[in-house]
Amino acid sequence: MLEKKIAIIMPARNAAPFIEECINSIIAQSFKNWELVVVNDHSIDNTLNLLNNFVAKDSRIKVFNNSGNGIIDALKMGYSNTIAHFITRMDADDIMPPNKLELMFGQCVPNAVITGKVKYISETELGEGYTYYENWLNGFVETNSHYTEIYKECVIPSPCWMMDRPTFEKIDGFYSETYPEDYDLVFRMYRHKIKVRGIDEVLHIWRDHSARASRNDKNYSDNNFLELKTKYFLDIDYRSTKQLVVWGVGKKGKILARLLIEKQVDFKWVTDNLTRIGKDVYGIRIENQTAILETEAQCQLIILVANKDEQAIIKQDLITRPNLQGFWFC
Repeated sequence: MLEKKIAIIMPARNAAPFIEECINSIIAQSFKNWELVVVNDHSIDNTLNLLNNFVAKDSRIKVFNNSGNGIIDALKMGYSNTIAHFITRMDADDIMPPNKLELMFGQCVPNAVITGKVKYISETELGEGYTYYENWLNGFVETNSHYTEIYKECVIPSPCWMMDRPTFEKIDGFYSETYPEDYDLVFRMYRHKIKVRGIDEVLHIWRDHSARASRNDKNYSDNNFLELKTKYFLDIDYRSTKQLVVWGVGKKGKILARLLIEKQVDFKWVTDNLTRIGKDVYGIRIENQTAILETEAQCQLIILVANKDEQAIIKQDLITRPNLQGFWFC
C-alpha cells in the first residue's frame, strides 16, 4: 500500500487558532490512504495539546517536536519520518478542499509536480496584493505556463503541490538550507526540468492572518528573494555570450546591481528616467534604455520595472524584438 500512500508534512508553530480546522479538513479527504506528519516547531500556545488529541483518535497522524529550529528543520524532520511514496506539504493554518488529495494523486506521475488553483481567505479584508497573487498563480494553471515568470515570484504555492518520492529526491527535497524554502524548492524543480501539471480546480484554501511567517519572518524579506532569484538566474539561464542588461534603477535594481558586482558579472544598467540617465551608481553608468536595446545584437534583460502600465508596454516591445530575452524580476 505504500506505493499508493500520501505523506503530508506539516510544520506547526503557535497554530492553535487554526490547526483543528486544518486537520479536520485532512481527515475529511475523500482519499483516505495518507499519513500526516506534524512537526511542532517550539510552540508556546496550545498547539501540542491539540495535536496530541488528534493522535489519540487517528493512527494516521504522527507528531514530533522539532529538534532544530524553524520551517526548514521542521520539514527535514517531518520528511525523515515518512514512509509513503507520494509527498506533499501542508500549512497548519490552511484548509484542504475535500477532494484535494484524490485529484492530485490521480495526476501524479514520475518527473512531474502536481498543483492546482488556490483561494485566499482572511478574517479581515483581504489585501489587494493577495488578490493579485491568487489570480496570478491561478492563471498559470489555466495556461500551463508556470515557469514563464518564475523570476517574478514563487509560481507554485508552497502547500499545494505533490510529487512521487523519486522525483522529490531527485531535486534534493527538503535538504536545502536556503530561505525562502518554498521558492528555492520550485527553482530546483525548474532546474531539473520537472514538468508542472496543473489541475483546474481550487485545491487549497490559503489563510492570511497577521501572524503568518511570510509577514513576520526576516527569512522572507525582499533581499532574500532577490538573492535567490539572482543565484538561480546565474546558474540556469545566464549566458555570458549575450549582453546582460538590468532594466530599472529603483531599490530592487540597486540591490540586484550590488549582487552582480559582487559576483563580478558584467552588465549594463538602463532606465527611461531622464533624471537618472548619465549618472554613475556603484561605478556603473546609467544609460538610456532605447539606445542600448536598439544597438545590442543579443540581450538578456533583467526587468525590475514595477509599474503595471510600463510592464505591459515592455511585454509588447519584447514580442517585436526576438533578440531580446526578458526575465521578470518584479
